[in-house]
Amino acid sequence: MNVLTLKTPGTFEFSQAAVPAAAEPGTALVRVHRVGICGTDLHAFGGTQPYFTYPRILGHELAVEIVALGPGETSLKVGDKCSVEPYVNCTTCIACRRGKPNCCANMQVIGVHRDGGMRDFFCVPTRKLHPANALTHDQIALVETLAIGAHAVARAAIDQGENILVIGAGPIGLSVLQFARTIGRVIAMDINPTRLAYCREKLAITETLQLTTGDNAPILDQLKSLTNNDMPTVVMDATGNLASMSRALQFLAHGGRLVYVGLRQGDVVLNDPEFHRRETTLLGSRNALPEDFTRIIRAIENRQIDTGPWITHRAKLQDAASAFPTWAAPESGVLKAMIDL
Repeated sequence: MNVLTLKTPGTFEFSQAAVPAAAEPGTALVRVHRVGICGTDLHAFGGTQPYFTYPRILGHELAVEIVALGPGETSLKVGDKCSVEPYVNCTTCIACRRGKPNCCANMQVIGVHRDGGMRDFFCVPTRKLHPANALTHDQIALVETLAIGAHAVARAAIDQGENILVIGAGPIGLSVLQFARTIGRVIAMDINPTRLAYCREKLAITETLQLTTGDNAPILDQLKSLTNNDMPTVVMDATGNLASMSRALQFLAHGGRLVYVGLRQGDVVLNDPEFHRRETTLLGSRNALPEDFTRIIRAIENRQIDTGPWITHRAKLQDAASAFPTWAAPESGVLKAMIDL
């Protein structure tokens, strides 16, 4: 089978390997059909991804087909098309015991801590497979990205009609916007005018703000105008940018909630007087829950979510190594790149 391994930052190796002989108990041997590329993969390529070691087979946004099942498995069948929940949790730590497997203390994420799906076949724990037979492979590969946004919105506990500012209109930010707009009044903020245009044209988000370097006073004035001088009661930062995450507090209403969805290696600096005078609730959102995957699959089946506009770039596995430098460049305009196997 074909395998693409990230050997060191910026360096891939395309090779051949044997197909796993069989699925062990509790696992399924799957054929990979699609691999979605997200910021995690691009940061790993650039050498800036936290919790990462090399070499590593990337790939955690996956559409797979079951080709063999371990002994005794009855809830799935050979031929099932599935989304992969890539967060392999230990089941025994305090987070797992309290129903929070997404933030397991011993988390092993497929494609990050253990080898992922940039190969034709591999074995996956059956408890991490979510059947999605009515969806296309492209749709299935987008389920994980959408689940990240759905979980973040659930973490924010948004009340109907609240003013919500989403900072960052990349793939994760768009998934947040997709679900936040069904509850409250959403404002999208980004430095990239093309992404803001996408929000207006594809997601029907009418209120967008373009950040610029330097003085933030004009943005603050616009936010006050849009919120009747109240400011957003929920600010969700999906940039994965430390400067943006530190700055996000100034856009928040008193008594509001600040949610960090994006992840970046390093320290976020908050101004303590500003944090305290707002009595800010600070939340992190990590990964997604199993029920988020099920909910997203049903929503796509019922045409409540249109995944058509998401995929902007494609490559075959054997061509992905040469495509990655282009995809990593901000000027490439990548929203979601997809690898076809």
